[in-house]
Amino acid sequence: MIFLVILSASLIFGFILFLLWGTRWGSTKEERSNKMPGDLYFDNRSKAYVSMTRAISISAKSQTVWPWLAQLGRGAGWYSIEWLDNGRKQSARHIISWIPDPQLGDASPIGYLRHIEPGKSLVWWVKCTKFMGATTRLVVDIQLETKNKGSRLIIRMSADATGSTAHIALLIFQFIDSIMAIKQLLRIKHCVEEFGLRTTNPDEPETGKVDQYQLYETIYASGKKAGVHGKEFAETWRQTAFDDGVIVENKKGIDSLV
Repeated sequence: MIFLVILSASLIFGFILFLLWGTRWGSTKEERSNKMPGDLYFDNRSKAYVSMTRAISISAKSQTVWPWLAQLGRGAGWYSIEWLDNGRKQSARHIISWIPDPQLGDASPIGYLRHIEPGKSLVWWVKCTKFMGATTRLVVDIQLETKNKGSRLIIRMSADATGSTAHIALLIFQFIDSIMAIKQLLRIKHCVEEFGLRTTNPDEPETGKVDQYQLYETIYASGKKAGVHGKEFAETWRQTAFDDGVIVENKKGIDSLV
């Protein structure tokens, strides 16, 4: 009995330590306290709320880092744990030729692009989704800064939740996301420093297939698509972008509002 109590206490303590480490991995106190564009979306946040700020230094100028961030989740894959978030597809190890520049209203599995500062910032917004029985909102806030002779990449993942399982859902989310996010930052750093701005990969040349590097669907503001049609919730977030007035349809086609 005493052994089980000690074991349970050790597991809980270890879990808490992992969350403290994983949810702020690589970031400084100042970076965690700094305001980011996506913070504004939680001005009426619920009591169940988490904000996870992680960061990494990259030995390359921001002009070299930005194209990798611009294609992240928009047809190039997620640079995390491929078997878990990309159907075992290998994320692109070069700058893909056919991916358009980010536009407000681009939709992916992590919401739609609600804020863009070219070369500096991307913010993805999930207005409402279900997770572990709770109703949640999510912001992925990507910030790129010049640091000495290199760059500093800061990614803040924020979420709130409502419902009877809200706090439990956010705890589980923090645990899973800590593993995925750290892997993602390390792989982005590796790709940038190893491959720079190369536009071809001799080991895996482009075939022209829009699902070559990414399983889950992305729908650009223009209406063009990448990934496998119907995989995950891009259609839902695209409709949300329409509902929020971020993209509108006109006589000539579709416009992304700035």
